[in-house]
Amino acid sequence: MSTETRTVPSGAPSRAARVRNFLHRALIAELRVYSSIGRAIARRPAVPKGGTGIAYHRPVMTIVIIFIVLSAVEIPILDLIVHPWPAVRIPILILGIWGLTWMIGLLCAMLLRPHAIGPDGIRIRSGLEIDVAVAWDDIASVAIAKRVDEPKTPRITVIEGGVEYAERMQDETNIEIELERAVGIRLPGLPPKGGRQDVTRIRLWADDPRAFLAAARPFLIAAD
Repeated sequence: MSTETRTVPSGAPSRAARVRNFLHRALIAELRVYSSIGRAIARRPAVPKGGTGIAYHRPVMTIVIIFIVLSAVEIPILDLIVHPWPAVRIPILILGIWGLTWMIGLLCAMLLRPHAIGPDGIRIRSGLEIDVAVAWDDIASVAIAKRVDEPKTPRITVIEGGVEYAERMQDETNIEIELERAVGIRLPGLPPKGGRQDVTRIRLWADDPRAFLAAARPFLIAAD
């Protein structure tokens, strides 16, 4: 099956729409940072009752932890350098603490907001923004299928017979979900890369694809 790496055509959004969308996404990301830290403190992952959470963070976990450690080390070093100048020191201190908090929140989001497989369907997640829900009635099959795409390949691409959404981790996916029909999903941002997209296939990365398949199988059988 051939795949064309081009996005679905759509009209370009206005500058005002782009600004509003940026501010909205920034607010949502900021709120999710703190809610994810709260989930971590309460040890309450975002997995529905009767469902299973499947992690996706393994390929980037080391990088995120390195950034957190560097951010934590940077704060006292910069504070020591600019200590004689309070007008400079205080803003830098605030920015440093905010940046460290943001990175910790991102890590918590990756850990506490995994892919979720439950009675209502599958939720595909990634980081602070991505949360795509697909009902079992819309799913034809779930299979393990590892694939590596070219860097910077768009999430949404036109394929033979439909449109594909790929939520990659380090350009890789290992789960393929075929849909019964074109299903509307909503991605962060504005068209053509974000907003509402009608897709016929979904690909994603799971740290344990066999566990993902095992968790989905009973619900797929019950939906037939």
